[in-house]
Amino acid sequence: MVFLILLQSRKPVDKFWYDEFNDWIMIRGDALHALKNNLADPNNVLQSWDPTLDNPCRWFNVTCNNEYSVTRVEVGNANLSGKLVPDLGLLTNLQFLELVGNNISGVIPEELGNLTNLVCLNLSLNALTGHIPTTLGKLQKLRFLSLNDNSLTGQIPMALTTIHTLQVLDLSNNRLEGNIPINGSFLVFTPMSDSGGVGGGGGAVPVIVGVVPIAVFSVSAPVIIYVLWRNRKRQHLSINRPAKRPEFNLGQLKWFSLRELQEATDFFSEKNVVGSGGSGRVYKGRLDDGSVVAIKRLKQRRTQGGLQQFQTEVEMVSMAVHRNLLRLRGFCLTPTERLLVYPFMLNGSVRSCLRERPESQAPLDWGVRKRIALGAARGLEYLHDHCNPKIIHRDLKAADILLDENFDAVVGGFGLAKLMDYKDTHVITAVRGTIGHIAPEYLSSGRASEKTDVFGYGIMLLELITGQKAVDIARFANDDDVMLLDWICAVFLSVEIIIFLLHLVGQKQDARNTIAEIHNFNLVAMLTFQVEGLLKEKKLETLVDSDLQGNYIKEEVEQLMQVALLCTQSTPMGRPKMGEVVRMVEGDGLAERWEDWQKRKMFNQEFNNTHHPNVKWFIPDSTSRILPDELSGLYQCQQQW
Repeated sequence: MVFLILLQSRKPVDKFWYDEFNDWIMIRGDALHALKNNLADPNNVLQSWDPTLDNPCRWFNVTCNNEYSVTRVEVGNANLSGKLVPDLGLLTNLQFLELVGNNISGVIPEELGNLTNLVCLNLSLNALTGHIPTTLGKLQKLRFLSLNDNSLTGQIPMALTTIHTLQVLDLSNNRLEGNIPINGSFLVFTPMSDSGGVGGGGGAVPVIVGVVPIAVFSVSAPVIIYVLWRNRKRQHLSINRPAKRPEFNLGQLKWFSLRELQEATDFFSEKNVVGSGGSGRVYKGRLDDGSVVAIKRLKQRRTQGGLQQFQTEVEMVSMAVHRNLLRLRGFCLTPTERLLVYPFMLNGSVRSCLRERPESQAPLDWGVRKRIALGAARGLEYLHDHCNPKIIHRDLKAADILLDENFDAVVGGFGLAKLMDYKDTHVITAVRGTIGHIAPEYLSSGRASEKTDVFGYGIMLLELITGQKAVDIARFANDDDVMLLDWICAVFLSVEIIIFLLHLVGQKQDARNTIAEIHNFNLVAMLTFQVEGLLKEKKLETLVDSDLQGNYIKEEVEQLMQVALLCTQSTPMGRPKMGEVVRMVEGDGLAERWEDWQKRKMFNQEFNNTHHPNVKWFIPDSTSRILPDELSGLYQCQQQW
């Protein structure tokens, strides 16, 4: 009813919405659905591409802008087969089309030349045949063109020489023939020998067809353009990196080639996926030396300064060396891939041991859990107090506390953290995190500090003790409190419906900010309220993980609960620093800190009852909030309701 009234009272909005909806469904959704229908998908990677779900922006591997136009389609190493469809040319706002590492055959559609906003076209490592379409010359914003490792034939189109923005061109391992274009942006340079070296060897002439790979340089582009081909024999060669590597402070790090990591993971096979998150997927791999590694394949965010940011992150992680921090072994950087290589943690993470444990595996005993709590605290203390500049994790949770062969804690997931100078008290950044784990001040303002990590540690500590997710811990108490949490979830879902209505009047950002903030605020408040209440009532057995079967020391459980509650205070000023947390977990200074906090709480409560007797729950204003990015728990209530 509200929806109909709104549409009837705002006819211009109605027409705008109808036009947008038609354009959205008939063009973007149909084009992608046509592609799906033309491809075999044995791993069901495209399962979410359902035409009955009218918003293609909700499909996996599809990214849209604020106007709901599809800007990125990225489905790599998914074992897809079949042919590309001309309908792709209808996605006129598409900027990135990346279908690398599949088994797609047939020709490259001429209609791809209509994608005039395209920045990156990567169809490498497929089975494409036919000519390179001359229409690709119309892509005047194109920076990356990778068609290597296919079976393309014919000549290199002269039209490609008119793309002055082109930075990387890779046509290696095809069956191209004819002369290399030598006018426009292309200039023939020294031929490379069959062994991959420069010059000599074969005595080949640069313009001779398909005998040796030829290096071609772009006069107008700042990065070397590679054009490599052969006529009959396919060489097992992959060039997918800038010719000159940036100056990195590598230390003991190794710069892996993309081919090494592809072979280590069976070309990033789905069977080797061991984890995924907002920043990318993690694959288990085995290197040529037999060592087992975890390879994090980062999602591409081609923003200004992206290369510099990646370089900073690599150097940052390489400098953070501590027994309780995950050590970076190496990395891979190409125009289309950014990967981090770590040692593989044999016993997974705290989350997997608590909630994904097979029946054949024994649960974590209390001694191990306490050791994990101390190790994780020491790792965070090192990031905050012993790195220069200090490092803020920003999204600490149970999945980021990894366990080595001895079940010692190793803090991971800080490769995409933020550096912070000692003179700074906080950094303002796009909010990334998991609902229920995000410090209130971080979600509401985007301000991350050491105390943001302290809050995340406190939530992780509660999960370590209870074996439950944050949202489930909040359900521990009586039926009335459970009904209250369910009511919060119901309200959250109702407001979600209003998001769609607010889209029509251009208030999407405020709506989503408010919902995420209220949901996180209420969930955290309920969680800490329930835990503190049960702790006061001495009902530890209600809180402690049932897998422990009573085998724990009550005094130690109570102490760690107190540490967790001190860490999850609503205001950052009230939370301890990680150095103090380490000492409290070790048993030093906890009693004094806990008593002081209880006194302050009692004073504040008496003051509020005296001066503000009718105050109800406070919901912060959200008119100037930063839009949360990658709130991976945003729909937790939907799943439970």
